[in-house]
Amino acid sequence: MIEAQVSRGIISTYFDKLQRNLELDVAIVGGGPSGIVAAYYLSKAGLKVAQFDRKLSPGGGMWGGAMMFNQVVIQEEAMPIIEEFKINSEKYEDGLYTIDSVESTSSLLYHAVHAGATIFNCYSVEDVVYKNDAVGGVVVNWTPVLLEHMHVDPLNIMAKCVIDGTGHDSEICKLVARKNGARLNTATGGVVGERSMDVAEGERLCVEGTKEIYPGLYVCGMASSAVSGTPRMGPIFGGMLLSGKKVADMIIEKLK
Repeated sequence: MIEAQVSRGIISTYFDKLQRNLELDVAIVGGGPSGIVAAYYLSKAGLKVAQFDRKLSPGGGMWGGAMMFNQVVIQEEAMPIIEEFKINSEKYEDGLYTIDSVESTSSLLYHAVHAGATIFNCYSVEDVVYKNDAVGGVVVNWTPVLLEHMHVDPLNIMAKCVIDGTGHDSEICKLVARKNGARLNTATGGVVGERSMDVAEGERLCVEGTKEIYPGLYVCGMASSAVSGTPRMGPIFGGMLLSGKKVADMIIEKLK
């Protein structure tokens, strides 16, 4: 019967996909643009990559543009990434371009998957695998399980490197420091906290702060700003895209 075939097809292929991703080169936590860009370049380099996003629709804050005006600004330095992802753009002024946020988010996701990355939606990372004073994987559960505060045990996914791309909350860095007494690679040894907006400095320091923040744990995008205590930048997305490429390049150099 077609009804049973439909269910069997979904279940069998989904669990095949999940089992293929129990051991990874890179696990990316958070589905925002910096993490998606990282997933694309890492996968393109031949690494085994999965990205975990708690929402139904990965893409982070890029979908909404600014105040739901679905346009965002990109600076000149990030335009090679925009062109590689085949995103339409319009020149604005002073080395700035605008792009449609819906088109661009869709294109980032499309190209990451076609490069070989696997994206899991509705997954929350509630912990990390922590061995020998290093991060070695992620602990995942269904987002609805955590939202309902249900006592359901998670599953473990091993990874050579983990990227915290959780945005303003920098959840994985906070978790590693809090639960393990770990000293992060920041001025204070902990999560400093994001400063108020300064677009130029925020963009520059977002990329500068993209790094290995603890053995096995990398940080990119707005999470790098929150961890290192640098300014937020608002609805200009070039820094986040460049941050995603930078963290990918760092991990590629390490693993390959």
